[in-house]
Amino acid sequence: MTETNMGITIEQSGAFVETFTIEPKRPGILDGLSFAVKDLIDLAGYKTGCGNPHWRDTHPIAVANAVSVDQLLNAGARCAGKTVTDELAFSLNGENFFYGAPLNPRAPDRVTGGSSCGSASSVACGLVDFALGTDTGGSVRVPASNCGIFGMRPSYGVISVAGVNPLGPTFDTVGCFARDMDVLSRVGAVLLACEVPATVNVGTIHLLEDAFALCDPDEREALTSVVEPVRTAFPGTIKEMSLSDLGQAGASTELRKWYTTYSRVQWAEIWSCLGSWIEDTKPEFGPRTAVSFDHVRSFDRGEAIGAIRVREAYFRLLKRFLGPHDLICMPTAPSVAPLKGSLGIDRTLGDYYPRTLSLTAIAGIGRLPQITLPLADVNGVPIGLSLLAAQGMDAFLLAAAGMVVS
Repeated sequence: MTETNMGITIEQSGAFVETFTIEPKRPGILDGLSFAVKDLIDLAGYKTGCGNPHWRDTHPIAVANAVSVDQLLNAGARCAGKTVTDELAFSLNGENFFYGAPLNPRAPDRVTGGSSCGSASSVACGLVDFALGTDTGGSVRVPASNCGIFGMRPSYGVISVAGVNPLGPTFDTVGCFARDMDVLSRVGAVLLACEVPATVNVGTIHLLEDAFALCDPDEREALTSVVEPVRTAFPGTIKEMSLSDLGQAGASTELRKWYTTYSRVQWAEIWSCLGSWIEDTKPEFGPRTAVSFDHVRSFDRGEAIGAIRVREAYFRLLKRFLGPHDLICMPTAPSVAPLKGSLGIDRTLGDYYPRTLSLTAIAGIGRLPQITLPLADVNGVPIGLSLLAAQGMDAFLLAAAGMVVS
């Protein structure tokens, strides 16, 4: 693995913290496939650096693989190395102060997105067949959209997070990237420990108008035009909807409220998970990460209590609304990948984080599986269209996504 058929070397990609080979433990449905692992996920015999040298230097070598890694090795796949992550996974940018910004080969002047930036880059550059990332608030889905590849966030709790450093434990998931649906489905079948059917019957596909309205005009036009493959695959099933259709008298279902609800719960969880280490070791962070943790440190944790109640109300609304054979169709992100260096150091300024997390929070709050499909672009820069299914219907979602792109 030194150069791909795209002519991109490992060094040019900037995707890897280190490369090595861990051979498969036995043959299986992933025979012949190689994969990379986000440096937030344990590999036995290696340190998990979490994108920060001070974390790496204050933590021991992992004594066991993450359970998800063992699943892949026992299905015939070969591990090719550990990939760059935003520091402690606390970013959607994909620009690491210490390790750089991995290459987005479809748009080299733009970010990959984070925090699973190296995993997305390694797949998009053709260096591996698939890669593991983590997704708390969009860290698989957004980079997949930005890089023009497939990405899946599973239903919360269905893929083991043992051996994965936590960020927001009630949102954290292990997701994956691939360049084609066949590989994504095979990897999904292994991680989900289930069979993925070749075809499925879909009930209603809810086209989420609020989400399309949140997009930039060019992106909205591009994404609206690529709904056609979904319509073709499942004729007569698409129905336009708004979040207000979820229904609950007196409850705000505006997308911005989903963002604030998600953020308040996540910030409280982040400081519970990482605050002790930060206060004890006083590590050096990149400027963006330092500002983000300053916000989390000073956050009024009392606000999280009410946000948890709102989150659970939204979860119940989605659970009642979305049938077992229904789908939601919506943009993965509200815009194409931002230009490198354009996002500044404070996530609370500007509208990129509020708009993006307003979209990604739907699956996070609903515990729903989501797959982003690389169907659209704006002037050659990719942007993904997403399908979401009911909680636990991950294999159904994989099959439906495969039917759309077949």
